Amino acid sequence: MLVDSHCHLNYPELADTAAVIARAKAAGVGLMQTISTKRGDFAAVKALAETYPEIYCSIGVHPHEAEPHEDITEAELLAAAAHPRVIGIGETGLDFYYEHSPRGIQTELFHRHIRVARQLDLPVIVHSRAADEETVAILKQEHEEGGPFRFLIHCFSSTSYLAEESVKLGGYISLSGILTFKKAQALREAAAAVPLDRLLVETDAPYLAPEPHRGQSAEPAYTAITALKLAKIKGVSAEVIAQVTTENFFRLFSKARPVAA
Repeated sequence: MLVDSHCHLNYPELADTAAVIARAKAAGVGLMQTISTKRGDFAAVKALAETYPEIYCSIGVHPHEAEPHEDITEAELLAAAAHPRVIGIGETGLDFYYEHSPRGIQTELFHRHIRVARQLDLPVIVHSRAADEETVAILKQEHEEGGPFRFLIHCFSSTSYLAEESVKLGGYISLSGILTFKKAQALREAAAAVPLDRLLVETDAPYLAPEPHRGQSAEPAYTAITALKLAKIKGVSAEVIAQVTTENFFRLFSKARPVAA
């Protein structure tokens, strides 16, 4: 079985949830985590996770949404994340590529999410784009000042530096359909260097559909395509990648449980 560790099932492109789950299962993807990006997502992602045993969810604010959520408190995040189907905090982090929100606000909300995750002993789902050094600096600062916490760099598409430093801090790396893109050789080389016991796979659906579906809406079933590409990069079988990445998912997102047969 494979797990899609990061998708957005509340988005309109994936509105037929039952059909999305059926196609995922047919492709060997038995579990998925639908990710919150803003306060307005909280009810929808939790409802999906309550309705379908194959779906868990996260609670958090994407860095693009940091400015309109500057007022969100730790108490609000803690209350939302207390739900039994919430297994992660985020996505949160830094996006200095688009800078839809000021850097200072993104940084403060990133720290706030980490503090919440530490209190709940849940992993932080980290978005990092064009901010490798700043992301690593915050991760190190929080480890040094507040103590260890679990985290995942989602949709990793950056430099080996971010991957290496994250792994040193005990973090995990999740790979998306970008791994299959023709011009992503540097990413494939970085992925090859990440230990197997720190790797997860995801789609970020409905975004980033892998080859040969690039340009279409992605869905959790496509996790299998990325997993197959990762198997070739690591020189192991697809079955090994499925087993290892699923074990890694449940180790990191320890609040989740396999779906009963």
